[in-house]
Amino acid sequence: MDQQPFLGLSMSEMQRRGPGMHDSMRLLGVQFPEAMGLGVGMALYFLYDATPNPPVSPAAPLASAGASWAATSDGVDRISRLSDQILRNVVSRLPAKDAARTAALASRWRGLWRSVPLVLVDAHILPACIQPERMAPGGDDLSSRLVVAAASRALAAHPGPFRCVHLTWSHMASHRAEILRWLQLLADKGVQELAFINRPWPLDVPLPATIFRCTSLTHLHLGVWRFPDTASLPRATTFPHLRELVLSLVVMEDRDLAFLLDRSPVLEVLTIIASQTEVRLRLVSRTLRCVQLGICALADIKVVDAPRLERLFLWMTMDRGSEHELSHIKIGHAPNLRLLGHWQPEHHELEIGNTIIKAGTKVSASTTVLSVRILALEVQFEVRNDVKIVPCFLKCFPNVETLHIYSQDAEKPTGKLSLKFWQEAGHIECVQWHVKKLVLEEFHGKKSELAFLKFIAETAQILDKMVVVVATESFSSPDDVNAKMKPLTSAKWASKHCKLIVLKSSFSDGASPAWSFRIASDFSCSNPFDFFATDAELSRAIFM
Repeated sequence: MDQQPFLGLSMSEMQRRGPGMHDSMRLLGVQFPEAMGLGVGMALYFLYDATPNPPVSPAAPLASAGASWAATSDGVDRISRLSDQILRNVVSRLPAKDAARTAALASRWRGLWRSVPLVLVDAHILPACIQPERMAPGGDDLSSRLVVAAASRALAAHPGPFRCVHLTWSHMASHRAEILRWLQLLADKGVQELAFINRPWPLDVPLPATIFRCTSLTHLHLGVWRFPDTASLPRATTFPHLRELVLSLVVMEDRDLAFLLDRSPVLEVLTIIASQTEVRLRLVSRTLRCVQLGICALADIKVVDAPRLERLFLWMTMDRGSEHELSHIKIGHAPNLRLLGHWQPEHHELEIGNTIIKAGTKVSASTTVLSVRILALEVQFEVRNDVKIVPCFLKCFPNVETLHIYSQDAEKPTGKLSLKFWQEAGHIECVQWHVKKLVLEEFHGKKSELAFLKFIAETAQILDKMVVVVATESFSSPDDVNAKMKPLTSAKWASKHCKLIVLKSSFSDGASPAWSFRIASDFSCSNPFDFFATDAELSRAIFM
């Protein structure tokens, strides 16, 4: 029987992500992913991958330069002659263990490390001979106990503030008194950025409500916890400075999520990964700019009033319940929403204003979102009902300039739609007059995919670039790709200056697009949907 992990996806579904997933997990510290099932192991992989890199590193790239300087110097300690401000700046850029060691350099350095905002990463303070593990069968072990002891000493020794703290390697279910003390110290000493991730098992260790005392937080990543009941918290509870919140593998009630969002008045980024409970999200926020949900059972999202929301991302979300009821996504007031995806006809139902968008819905001013410029869809081109709603959906976003389509394998094909279907779909404003770039990923060379591409080629008047990323397992050679693409190259292209580029993808698994939660919430990245492998071209660019 196919094992069913908590995520609601079968093992066979998860295994479609390819044989390299276990190796990738181990690189991030998930030592025995097969012991807990690939579903949970995959969730942990993305949990750790979403954890930002700490601002310090135990690596010492300047060590050789320092040794060279010492060998040629006149023995005068010029560094200690620098001002206290400069020395504090130097110490603040070191890992906690190295910062403490500077006290042994000279009397001038002795108290400096206690006077600077410290960065504490639990993996950095272990003895070099110990290999820490984020997941291992049997719960607590030597590495976990050493991490707990070392972190406890460091938190107690430094008076604060703590600029950044990562506590991610401990089996916290075995050290509940210590973790309570940690949170008390972090609250008292003004922690600003905190990654607080329990090492399984179990997956539902109660998170102490003391977390709400950490009012200095600006960034918070919680992983593998049962969230505390917020009903008993004081009415004045708030995270007044919290700008980014990541909740991974968290058991959480709807009212507690609503409470958390309501009490975070400057929150800009919300990420929910592999929620252990069905997600219902109601967005009323004057500050939120990016919301992303991944590997979640999604009930509904209601964007009620989010005037600064720019990005709404859904990745590998699942419909709800045994009846496969569609996840409901309602877009209300979001005048700055520019990036939206990945929308899946199989799993998502879209409502704009008060109208649910279906095949045949007549588009009007009340059913359009004018601000969206980048749109991503996942389409099963051999499932008729999936494809039939796509034209109507595209009509709801008339100003889209970049369109990403991920071609999903159909487990149960129900028929193909030809070029005639697209031609008879009526005027699609964004396709004809606004789309400058089209990306189709996981191209298998099927006639239904070619029909869509040919429709775009013959309709899009200002298309600059069409990028086709091929599913490598569907083709035997570059010549095979060229043969399948021949009907497209012979089309009557509406744009005379469009460039057709055919690329090979390293992520061909047929299951879902490549994704990075960290990149998606990085506003310096203008288009996170472009996160796919383009390491090899199968044909040169063709100017039409």
